[in-house]
Amino acid sequence: MYREIFVPVDNSQHSDWAVDRALEMCRKSGGRITGNHVYAARLHDVRFRQLETGLPAQFQTPDEIKKQRKIHDKLIEKGLQLIADSFLDQLGKRCEAAGVALTRQLLEGINYEEIVNEVNRGAGRLPGLIGFDPNRAAGYDGGDKVRSDVKLGENGRLIAEDEDAAARLVGSSGRQYDLLAVGAHGLGRQQFSQLGGVVARVLRGVEKDVLIVRDDRAFEGGRFLVCVDGSSYSYKAMRAALELAQEFGGSLYVCSAFDVEYHHVVFNNIKDVLSYQASKVFKFEEQEELHNNIIDKGLLKLCQANLKRAEVMAQQFPDVPIKTQILIGKPFQVIMQWAEEVKPSLMVLSRHGAHRVEGTQLGSQAENLVRLVPCSTLLTGTVGIRPEDIPWIEEDGQAGLPWAPDAEVRILRVPPFAQGIARRAVEEYVLENVGNAGPPPMVTNKWLDEAIRKLLPTHMQLIMGIGNAEEIALAEVKATEQMKATKVQGSDADPVPAVPMIETKCPVTGNVSTRERVATDPIVWTQEGWQRLQLVPLIARPLARNTVERFARNHDIWRVTTHVMDDNKQAMIEADEFDIDTMMVMFTELRAKQIRAEAEGKDALSPEMRAFIEEAKAQGITRCPIRDIEEKMDKCPVDMKAVTPEDAKRAVEKLLQ
Repeated sequence: MYREIFVPVDNSQHSDWAVDRALEMCRKSGGRITGNHVYAARLHDVRFRQLETGLPAQFQTPDEIKKQRKIHDKLIEKGLQLIADSFLDQLGKRCEAAGVALTRQLLEGINYEEIVNEVNRGAGRLPGLIGFDPNRAAGYDGGDKVRSDVKLGENGRLIAEDEDAAARLVGSSGRQYDLLAVGAHGLGRQQFSQLGGVVARVLRGVEKDVLIVRDDRAFEGGRFLVCVDGSSYSYKAMRAALELAQEFGGSLYVCSAFDVEYHHVVFNNIKDVLSYQASKVFKFEEQEELHNNIIDKGLLKLCQANLKRAEVMAQQFPDVPIKTQILIGKPFQVIMQWAEEVKPSLMVLSRHGAHRVEGTQLGSQAENLVRLVPCSTLLTGTVGIRPEDIPWIEEDGQAGLPWAPDAEVRILRVPPFAQGIARRAVEEYVLENVGNAGPPPMVTNKWLDEAIRKLLPTHMQLIMGIGNAEEIALAEVKATEQMKATKVQGSDADPVPAVPMIETKCPVTGNVSTRERVATDPIVWTQEGWQRLQLVPLIARPLARNTVERFARNHDIWRVTTHVMDDNKQAMIEADEFDIDTMMVMFTELRAKQIRAEAEGKDALSPEMRAFIEEAKAQGITRCPIRDIEEKMDKCPVDMKAVTPEDAKRAVEKLLQ
């Protein structure tokens, strides 16, 4: 339980509720509250200087201005201290009534900066108290150093005192806090505010646990809801929730969420970026089936393990009733929906989750929940996080199957975020085919090849990097070389010239000149269009580029912008003609290769031709006869050496009907 609680106060309703919860905790733990208020005398000093030009003429002389600044500085600061002291007076009365120890504290500076510095390291800037009675000052941090009060001259006017700026501060508290308890809003709350401005900034900088109070519901006998995702951060939150539920005689609701829709949304988004034909090449339906069978199934198992670990931890708190729940959907969304059913008095969250990126201050799911949930939230910090604190379960002691070195090298090509799931899927495939009798079988390249063929379509083997290393390397090298010919110039926002021009370079003299563009000149890509093209996997990028450029040429467009890419995608979807156009490109290349092979006296299916056929197969053109050209060469209706493009297209269309 928390024993050293830091509570900023501003006399707002939410601030009063934060005090209530801090008192409730301290009564259980025998802890102490540090009541705090931050004022910014420097801010008022800057504003006063901005208003000096409006002073009457008699105050405009340099000496008088200097004098007024000195008077104003101390007078305003004394006024701010008196206001803050009044806020802390109210807190003092409540602490005294509850029998809870209180230390008063004033800090001078920007509110959220001083709170973060004080809570993290006890390094807030303590000001010297102006004119405070020594007995009263004794209850304050730094109260042993009191500054003289504002002085009056014989004429009754304030005296301008010379004070060293450094002397206005008396050091810092050096205190170590367990918890920051703060109201979700302050005095400046607006109708549509999700979170107060100071609180929102403080949340990002504080490393300790933070209690954000939204209502007046007490913890005693309440419901506590905690979210776990398998990370050591989340199990620190789980322990905090168990301790609170035990102390206050409450019940605990534990959830773990995973998003089955995320991968499908991602793939559909990629499909929207790609052309209609490219989406067929990547076989999104198969990828959806892949995720249903492997990824989603794996995520479900992870959630089950997360909750099992939570139940193991809960065994140390036998008096706490616990209910677990797997939630399916966007985590913050489904957690909020479950919270509407449970109606917890407190939601406990970890600041970060399993996917924390180094340098981030607050996880996205935690930030959404802290802003949107209607109940109070406890955000556990990053101090004292240890991976070994994750509870052990039986599954952790079950070793995976042994892997042959060459198979191990190949599985390591899977992206890290999916590697565990992919490894387990392969091992399950092996066990399904071998059974559990006898010693554990070894995952060899043979088993890995079978599992890959079973679980992943061919194009996904290459895209996800689990195919043959040589195939992947060759495909990527070839794609990189093909993309070098792309010309990138200008931006979508650049005006379109009335007469498009192109620079040409003489191959002999090297002189550069400009001329009007012709239809055979290279297509130009804008920077924005090129960046969108990079979203296409490298292996498929040349095909996607050629698709868009052919569309551009057919519509007399010489520059590819993102708008042109959108038009291309829509046209292909509406016309459903892209497969035929793609086949015509393939047939044209095939005819050229046939003619070249015969001219050189080679067999029509030379190694070069066979390589071309394999390339066509790898691209996954499901309706293209090239995929079966070895079996259907004699049946092909197109004479590659003599046919015109128009005749070839009609023949292919007839074949496809």
